[in-house]
Amino acid sequence: MRLNTMQTRSLTAWRPAGLAATLLALTLTQHPPALADEGMWLYNAPPTRILAEKHGFTPTAAWLERVRRSSVRFNSGGSGSLVSEDGLVLSNHHVGADALQKFGDARHDYLKTGFYARTRAEEKKCHDLELNVLMGIEDVTARVNAAVTAAMTPEEAAAARRAVMAKIEKEAAEQSGLRCDVVTLYQGGQYHLYRYHRYTDVRLVFAPEQQIAFFGGDPDNFEYPRFNLDICLFRAYENGKPVKVEHYLPWAGAGVREGDLVFVSGHPGNTSRQLTMAELEYLRDTRFPYVLQRLHRLEVLLSSWSERSQENGRRARDLLFGVQNGRKARTGMLNGLLDPELIKAKQAQENRLRTAAASLPEGQAISAAWNQVAQAQQAIARLNLDHLLLEQAHGIGGTHFGIARTLLRAADERDKPNGERLREFRDSNRTSLELGLFSEEPLYDDLETLLLSDGLVWLAEKKGLGDPLVQTILAGQSPRQRAATLVAGTRVKSVAFRRTLYATNAAGIQAAGDPMLELARLVDTQARSVRKAIETQEELKRQAYGRIAAARFAVEGTNSFPDATFTLRLAFGTVSGYPSGTDRIPFQTTYAGLYERAAQHEYQPPFDLPARWLERKKRLDLTTPFNFVCTADIIGGNSGSPVVNRQGEFVGIIFDGNIESLVLDFSYTDQQARAVSVNSQAILEALRKVYDARELVAELTGKRR
Repeated sequence: MRLNTMQTRSLTAWRPAGLAATLLALTLTQHPPALADEGMWLYNAPPTRILAEKHGFTPTAAWLERVRRSSVRFNSGGSGSLVSEDGLVLSNHHVGADALQKFGDARHDYLKTGFYARTRAEEKKCHDLELNVLMGIEDVTARVNAAVTAAMTPEEAAAARRAVMAKIEKEAAEQSGLRCDVVTLYQGGQYHLYRYHRYTDVRLVFAPEQQIAFFGGDPDNFEYPRFNLDICLFRAYENGKPVKVEHYLPWAGAGVREGDLVFVSGHPGNTSRQLTMAELEYLRDTRFPYVLQRLHRLEVLLSSWSERSQENGRRARDLLFGVQNGRKARTGMLNGLLDPELIKAKQAQENRLRTAAASLPEGQAISAAWNQVAQAQQAIARLNLDHLLLEQAHGIGGTHFGIARTLLRAADERDKPNGERLREFRDSNRTSLELGLFSEEPLYDDLETLLLSDGLVWLAEKKGLGDPLVQTILAGQSPRQRAATLVAGTRVKSVAFRRTLYATNAAGIQAAGDPMLELARLVDTQARSVRKAIETQEELKRQAYGRIAAARFAVEGTNSFPDATFTLRLAFGTVSGYPSGTDRIPFQTTYAGLYERAAQHEYQPPFDLPARWLERKKRLDLTTPFNFVCTADIIGGNSGSPVVNRQGEFVGIIFDGNIESLVLDFSYTDQQARAVSVNSQAILEALRKVYDARELVAELTGKRR
């Protein structure tokens, strides 16, 4: 049910600022109980008290700055770290896989064979990779909230909030020359401005074979013990030269021991711990079942197509990996939400907060916030299928359509004031948008046709063949025929064509007569409409969550952290094995265990080893620690995050969590949930003795002659 204007105005008239005196009095005397090593902490609000009390360690301002400015965000959806003064960046193989896939062709399968540039001249420039390093954070909550008044309708409030956020970003970017993003925290309780140094000239230096990076394949994914060299090395350039950086992570002389305190500095993508029960029930009953159905379908489609030829397999490999990874991750998350004990605990947690909030001076207005979230979520649920099919393009499919839509919308959005544009077309995002739009990545008509055809079938299944929009899109053809016609006829696969159209206006786009652009136009009116409706409901949720956040601060204190937002966070934990039945899983594995596991499966896929790993086994010290686990609080997006010790030295790199960790999206536990890392010692051992990459080892360890 959508709130009417009278109801909305009565709710938006209340302001969290009204709790100022109460907040101050309560937060001086109350603190939430620390829960093990839980926390994805903001760098401008680090957990210094908890670390001092629990671990006897207090990070200095200099320690925090060095770790922060050594941490890197990948636009492909992961994390990394600067590990040398010459701009060397370390991340996961599966984070770098997008770049590796785009370098490949029928003669070069870098995902399969790996890559090593022995000289700077051989380092390969990535097509569209962007790296971000966080330079500073500013709280802009008051300015963002001041733009929304009680007299505004939800639509007006959403527009006003979008406009002020765009204005803040543009002003900050013009003043600093940095990438500037306003980030929503606590689902709308706070807004912070993040300033990033952006690197768009990024070059591939080293990647192992995918089979050693992802040894054990899907069966071992999200499992432990593990035996993966999931690493990839890049270098950041500016003005055609490797960057010289002040802050980077020195390599530790040794790895880790059980019981060590370690820190993870990365970019967790999304968590749902502070969502209301209404939103969690929506995820459990509607969103996850839909997403899993779609992922299962894509997995079968891509697996079958990949098996038809080696070249098909190469073209679809990275996409198939992402689908399989997403399917397994969301299965684990759904299992968590189906756990009656977890749901019981979440409901009790919400009840306690609601009861405590009701006793605050503005208790009645705060209590209404939970109902407002529930009503907005019900409205979103009714809109969600069209949003996924049309705006998120689940019912279309393929990269060609995404390019066409970007060109179409860029022409429409360009002449609007910056604050009125769709968020992805704001001035502060222009460099990133153009980097992706003009990427020289290879596009394959056969794979594009496969994906578009399947998307159109999905659209017809979900909306019905008789739906007027479905009929218009199919234009009297079957999905397969229509997809083949569109892919064969479009010119958006040409970067030169894209550049020409991007520089023109809406009339120029229409005059191009491109069939994929026309498909984007057919969908755009309905897609924009449902997006606007969802954003209106999201604005109501932000207002409600602002009140809930204020109540949480008043009741629990301010020493807390918001849900993850793919922005830089600091987590901590201890290196520790865990119980499994009557056994205890050890905290680390070794190279000896790698060869034992391969032999147990008779070296059959996905437990086979690259040829060089078999040939050079005798070179290796098989007692070298390989992978290890710790209790640090991580989630998707943390892939590639550096693990550092008390001295701020690099001791490992996050690449996964175990199956028990998938519940961390909703609730932290350290009983069995563990973050899984590659040990720093294993990386050096492999580079020296398997890949003969001694120059890289010298750069990483700072021992170059």
